[in-house]
Amino acid sequence: MTELPKRKNNRLTSYDYSQNGAYFITICIKDKQPLLRQVGARIARPPLTNIGKITESTITEIPIRYPAVELDKYVIMPNHIHMILFITDDGRAMRAPTLSTVINQMKGHVTKQIGHSIWQKLFYDHIIRNRDDYLRIWQYIDENPAKWEDDKYFIC
Repeated sequence: MTELPKRKNNRLTSYDYSQNGAYFITICIKDKQPLLRQVGARIARPPLTNIGKITESTITEIPIRYPAVELDKYVIMPNHIHMILFITDDGRAMRAPTLSTVINQMKGHVTKQIGHSIWQKLFYDHIIRNRDDYLRIWQYIDENPAKWEDDKYFIC
C-alpha cells in the first residue's frame, strides 16, 4: 500500500488561534471552479450565483453565531473568498472559538444549505501583526475584484 503524502501544517504550532487578534483568511472552492459569481462578463464584480448568495449570508452571520468574532472586511470572488476577522475577548467566561472552528462551521453551513461540499479542504490564514500589514491586506481585498483576471486563482 502506498503512503499518502503528508500535508504541511499550515498553522503555527504554538499559536492559540482563539486569542485576540486580526486574521486574513482565504477560502478556495475545490478545483478552483467559479461557483460563487457569474463569470464571463468583463466587470469587476459579476453577480453572485445562488451558491454565492448563500455563502455571503453565511459569512455575514459569523458575528451573530460567534459574538467574539468581528467580520471586518470580505470579498467573494468567483472561486474564493477573502476575509479579515477579528477575534476579541468579549468579557464573557466562555472562550472564543478558534479560527478553524469558525471557518469549518461556515463551510459546513454552506455545504448543508446546498447539499454538497464545494470547498477545498484547508484554508489559508495570515495573522495580521500591525497596522501596516492590516492596511495592505485591506487594500488587497478592496482591489481584488478589479484585478480578477490577474489573480492567481483566476480560471475561466
